Amino acid sequence: MKCEFLKAKSDPVRILEGITDSSLCGAGHLKQGRMAGLWKSYQMLMTKYPWSVQIVTAGSLVGVGDVLSQQLIERRGLVNHNVRRTAKMMSIGFFFVAPVIGSWYKVLDRLVVGGTKSAALKKMLFDQICFAPCFLGAFLCISGALNGLTVEENVNKLKRDYTDALISNYYLWTPVQIANFYFIPLRHRLAVVQIVAVGWNSYLTWKANKM
Repeated sequence: MKCEFLKAKSDPVRILEGITDSSLCGAGHLKQGRMAGLWKSYQMLMTKYPWSVQIVTAGSLVGVGDVLSQQLIERRGLVNHNVRRTAKMMSIGFFFVAPVIGSWYKVLDRLVVGGTKSAALKKMLFDQICFAPCFLGAFLCISGALNGLTVEENVNKLKRDYTDALISNYYLWTPVQIANFYFIPLRHRLAVVQIVAVGWNSYLTWKANKM
């Protein structure tokens, strides 16, 4: 819809409608401009400080996933929200998820060169067959250790939750990773994964903290 006043200026109602339409359109353009500005700033920071930005992005989004898990899945409410648990999950994001996945994508780009559909399929197979099972097991073990589980308790938890989590991983990440490897530049792949993973992190943090 074009943002312009209606020609019939003699009608106050139509004039008011025109002003409202113009205001809404202007607000929409302003919002789009702000979003574009934020994205441009993010890209500039990613170019200048790729490693730091990836770490901050991953840790923050793992934290968001835990907040959603506690509020939407477990329905704890704000009063009973476990802030300490969210901080623990964010630390896993900062010090484990971001460095490990970021490094893996660099290795994967060297193992499989090119941006063709065939290369994307090979990368997805490497990622889901070789990397995902190890990463998921390590994530659950680290979460269990931070929650104070003994080695025996951690092993029992893995026996209970690992297979179910891995199957769920394949349902979600197989199509996502094909698209990620084919369409997304290397420096943005971790961010794309973590945005999609907000929902996955909610499930995973629920699994990791389910005793």
